[in-house]
Amino acid sequence: MRRGLLIVDRGSREPEVSKELDVITKKVHTRGGYDYADFCFLEVLPPFINDAIQKCPSDNLDTLTIVPYFLYPGRKIKACVTSIMKYQQNIKTKFLVTKPMSMHPIMAKLVDRRIIDTLKKNNQDINRNKTDVLLIGHGSKDINAQLSINYIVKELQKSYRNVSRCFLEIEQPDIRTGIARCERDDPLVLVIVFYFLHEGIHVKKDIKCDLLPALERSRLKNAYITNHIGTDDAMVDLILERALEVEDAD
Repeated sequence: MRRGLLIVDRGSREPEVSKELDVITKKVHTRGGYDYADFCFLEVLPPFINDAIQKCPSDNLDTLTIVPYFLYPGRKIKACVTSIMKYQQNIKTKFLVTKPMSMHPIMAKLVDRRIIDTLKKNNQDINRNKTDVLLIGHGSKDINAQLSINYIVKELQKSYRNVSRCFLEIEQPDIRTGIARCERDDPLVLVIVFYFLHEGIHVKKDIKCDLLPALERSRLKNAYITNHIGTDDAMVDLILERALEVEDAD
């Protein structure tokens, strides 16, 4: 059986996003033993889903596993699945759609690794019981998206002194409020997690526009910021696991 895999990301004009996706796709291609693997974007700029389908050697593939590469379930996932499945009727290759990258222990372990790496980088004692954590997510009106980030918070709360979350937009608490709440907990060390897949404009600029002034106004002495999720090998593991879930069920 010849298998293909297509990663569908939201899309960004920032070149770093395409570079990160290219790295991840190549790793998935190799480690997953796929005959074909590629990525495309749901919106913003090409390659769009239509471009990917035209490029895909569908005549030579028995299955094409579609991976909605999103941290949260919600409206974008529905749009992704709707957009991709309309091509199924004209293609012999069977489409298999995975779950998004949410509500999974691998994500909690990845975030934990980001926190530990940040503590090491800043020569801080790696003592989880003395460390507070603040996750900054994008924000969504979809209740499933809220459940997704709350899942990560609850997993981390098993190890760290205090764990909370705030949002760049749409949801409350916003970043300013999130920092103020952390300040009231009087942390010895605060690690701020950028809970974003890519180095897009949110990570490069938008979050910092709110976060840095809030930190400057606060009395927090030891506050450190993690890298975004990026091309961590754990994401490759998660993509492959999500893919196997639908491929084994086929």
